[in-house]
Amino acid sequence: MSRIPSRVLITGAAGSLGRMLRARFAGSFDLLRLADVAPMAPAGKGEEVVPCDLGDEATVAAICKDIDAIVHLGGQATEAPWSVVHKANILGAIHLWEGALKGGVERVLFASSNHAVGLWRRTDVLNHTAPARPDGRYGLSKAFGEDIAQLYAYKHGIRAFCMRIGSCFPKPADHRMLSTWMSYDDCERLIRTGLGADYIYEIVYGISRNTRAFWDNANAYRLGYDPKDDAETYADEVAGKMIGNPIADAFQGGGFVTPEFVGDPSRIP
Repeated sequence: MSRIPSRVLITGAAGSLGRMLRARFAGSFDLLRLADVAPMAPAGKGEEVVPCDLGDEATVAAICKDIDAIVHLGGQATEAPWSVVHKANILGAIHLWEGALKGGVERVLFASSNHAVGLWRRTDVLNHTAPARPDGRYGLSKAFGEDIAQLYAYKHGIRAFCMRIGSCFPKPADHRMLSTWMSYDDCERLIRTGLGADYIYEIVYGISRNTRAFWDNANAYRLGYDPKDDAETYADEVAGKMIGNPIADAFQGGGFVTPEFVGDPSRIP
């Protein structure tokens, strides 16, 4: 059986999703600890604001103490050189799960990404069992995060809720987001589902209930996620807003696929 956590840590709390969740979670928990390497607004009632570089093992261990659940949004959020991705997303993930283990954390909600499966074609409909097919260094780091979450869930009992987030913005900005969009309201619903549901290790997709979704999100619905929004509401606004690159427009990862891509894309099944 699971219980609703009372002491929650958000990493990456200075980012757009971190700030959004901070505002929506105000007063929801006995403690909301907010960590980021970037500056954050001062702590409010029931909050702690803690500077943290995910590459610093001791600092990460410290923020995991006396915490029930972690919402791990922190790290490098776009494609970047190996040195950046390694420190923030790979070494940072190792530090985070080790800190969670040593600190007795019950569950980690991991902000994975659609880019962990970005080299699947848009004609493919994926579910939670689809293996990773990353579209770059960033996507590979998210696939690694899913694997380390699985290791610590099955070997050490730290519940893991891996969210392959699509495109979380106030509204879709282009045609691809008609398939990948997640509203802020539905993002909150998904996070609250992950904080309260009973599971050991699960992969879900971070999207609204989109008519044109690339992904079958039945696993998230099974766990209690009930999104209310649909990107189709904005279809007229983004009509024709394609990337315009045949490789980007063929694969689910979109613009993340094309940098450094060489050769014939037909080699990818």
